[in-house]
Amino acid sequence: MPSENISLVELNLSQEVENKISAENILHELWPLNEVDLKKPNFPCCVVWTPLPIVSWLAPFIGHVGICREDGTILDFSGSNLVNVDDFAFGSVARYLQLDRNKCCFPPNLVGHKCKQRYAHAEYGTAITWDDAVQSSTRHFEHKSYNLFTCNCHSFVANCLNRLCYEGSMNWNMVNVAALILVKGNWVDAFSVLRSFLPFFVMICFGVFMVGWPFLIGLFSFSFMLVGWFLMGTYVFTNVLEC
Repeated sequence: MPSENISLVELNLSQEVENKISAENILHELWPLNEVDLKKPNFPCCVVWTPLPIVSWLAPFIGHVGICREDGTILDFSGSNLVNVDDFAFGSVARYLQLDRNKCCFPPNLVGHKCKQRYAHAEYGTAITWDDAVQSSTRHFEHKSYNLFTCNCHSFVANCLNRLCYEGSMNWNMVNVAALILVKGNWVDAFSVLRSFLPFFVMICFGVFMVGWPFLIGLFSFSFMLVGWFLMGTYVFTNVLEC
């Protein structure tokens, strides 16, 4: 009898473990995404970008970014205590980059992390799905003050990617989010390229015509200081751009 009881206990334990593993697999099974649709438009699990008025005319590498849910709905941090839902600020999407959910870490518990930073990830805030991470970041930034130089739309996207531990990294920030979309992003169409760069070239022509070559020196100095601010604030004075 004792041996039979032990066998039953072992059987029950093995079934519980098997059921737990099966439940975790079901939980982390990724639903298939719809294709990116440029006509609707619809951008599932994408980081999206559009030029900013005036700022992008002077520095075309600066723009406004947002991140999309699995259904393609865009969310973007565009003002103090304000995260837009399906109302992308500053115009339609010009560039997009679809991210791979298989490169995210969706842990059901501390043991279930596939990233190498399980304790730091758990302390920062994890998510069990893509949309869960976006929703958590949305709640966090609904209580944040917007500042173009210290806490902006790039901070919001970086917060989402850190919750996802995307590509095994929790070091996403304004600079590498901007670099990600600018280097790897796809243009929506030819008109998007035109509206992103035409104002910049018009400003150059107008400035040179009115002021002369010193205008170019001033323009490039402005861009240099802008890039320098974000690089220094991100990698040197790390507390400046915490958001």
